[in-house]
Amino acid sequence: MQQSVGPTTSRGGLPTDNGDSIVILDQIPRWSDAEHRSSLDYDNGDPSFSSSNFPDPLTYTSETQGDGIRSVARFPVDHEINSKIYLWRGDPWNLAVDAVVNSTNENLDEAHSSPGLHAAAGPGLAEECMTLGGCRTGMAKVTNAYDLPARRVIHTVGPKYAVKYHTAAENALSHCYRSCLELLIENGLSSIAMGCIYTEAKNYPREPAAHVAIRTVRRFLEKHKANITAVVFCTISTTDTEIYKRLLPLYFPRDKHEEEVALTKLPADVGDENGETTIDERKIRIMPLPKHNVVKPPEASVDVPIGDVGLVRRTSSSLGLFLDPAFMSIVKDPDQRRQEQWEKAAEAQRGWNLAKMLGFGSLVTPPLSAAEEYSLHSRYLAKANSLSLSEIADMKVVYRGGVDNEGRPVMVVVGAHFLLRCLDLERFVLYVVKEFEPLIQRPYSIVYFHSAASLQMQPDLGWMKQLQQILGQKHRRNLHAIYVLHPTFGLKAAIFTLHWLVDSVVWKKVVYADRLLQLFRYIPREQLTIPDFVFQHDLEVNGGKGVRADQRTKYVY
Repeated sequence: MQQSVGPTTSRGGLPTDNGDSIVILDQIPRWSDAEHRSSLDYDNGDPSFSSSNFPDPLTYTSETQGDGIRSVARFPVDHEINSKIYLWRGDPWNLAVDAVVNSTNENLDEAHSSPGLHAAAGPGLAEECMTLGGCRTGMAKVTNAYDLPARRVIHTVGPKYAVKYHTAAENALSHCYRSCLELLIENGLSSIAMGCIYTEAKNYPREPAAHVAIRTVRRFLEKHKANITAVVFCTISTTDTEIYKRLLPLYFPRDKHEEEVALTKLPADVGDENGETTIDERKIRIMPLPKHNVVKPPEASVDVPIGDVGLVRRTSSSLGLFLDPAFMSIVKDPDQRRQEQWEKAAEAQRGWNLAKMLGFGSLVTPPLSAAEEYSLHSRYLAKANSLSLSEIADMKVVYRGGVDNEGRPVMVVVGAHFLLRCLDLERFVLYVVKEFEPLIQRPYSIVYFHSAASLQMQPDLGWMKQLQQILGQKHRRNLHAIYVLHPTFGLKAAIFTLHWLVDSVVWKKVVYADRLLQLFRYIPREQLTIPDFVFQHDLEVNGGKGVRADQRTKYVY
């Protein structure tokens, strides 16, 4: 079915009003030709926030620019590869490309296929799918496209996501994209339109799935860019579109600036040469055979009856000649190594622990690698997105504020609302992970109201360290400042302990403000929702010096 491009088709790649219109690649801007977005330039993203009357005590010149630690880019600029990438919002079925990808289930059912595909392709597609005998998860199969403007349809089965099988699901999803691209080349095709190969029914988190998709395509093009002319990432929802716009510069940087920014924004684990996640403990350890001449055992001088051959015992010296020294080398088993680490941590907890003696809780926990922290954060985020945590939100312990003087988003924490007797700490952690997730993708700030919080029981520092591990490295890297209002001596001692024993990077970013006016130097008053008792506490502690609050609007002059 051949149709001409309808007049309603727009060059910007937006969905057309007429679903039968055909969109060709020339009507979609290449990724390399797209306008440079400022999504990576967070520091001065808005000119209105470019100046401040008060200097930020955390502003300093980085000393790690020339140390060479991060000089090698994991995804360097490649203009040839970038010219093959397209981002388009709309159904792939209207694109005039060689192949489109259908995300389906193992039975290739019409009901479980990507929405709108079978209606656009006609009944012949479902009939051919019934003859394929199904498809395994992570694999792909190809059929004719029938009434679609494309030449072929590639069907693939995405994995069902489960937290405890995060790595397996990630690698299965990566194999989906790679299988589709391999089938494209095997069938002599060169352009492909790929939707998001996951469904909400399978509970796969959107952003981790986008990381897998983009990095797998990048790694495949690095090896086969001569055989592929175009890869179109197709998104349907606004959420997916914004995620891809934010992540594409990390894996397909268009200039050296985006390449340098990607060094700090990419996750710690970006997979192997194919984009798949590797776990050292699961690698097969094969060592090379030693180079030496094997001496044959001496022949027996006495003939042994055939029936007694199996009873002949080799001597220990003779047996040693048949053993491969490669298998006898001392390589510690990963499970044993992990057990030793936990035993050391447990021994340290049983021993002399200064923090525990001072009532700060246990700060001795097994250290986590970057990949382990990323996996831990992903598990908590997936679980948080599957639960309703409205009762935690109603307590107003953590909530979103506006922006600070430099345009960074602000998260507000009210210490007096943190009631241990009323909170389920596990559910509270899930709520914190869910609320912080949109903020930690770029530089942000935290405001902590300690006003009257000393009257309530607070969590110990061991719990704070675990929460910090769950939030992950992106939280530590993008956190600009923690503004603490009305600090007490005990709080300052606790923060000093966190700086000394837990994380010197995060907790050196604390800025103390003894009164509201000091806090408003960094965050405008209209950007914060402040509880009434905070105003009252400020008046009682500071005697109203320099502060006057409107009792009706609670606005501070």
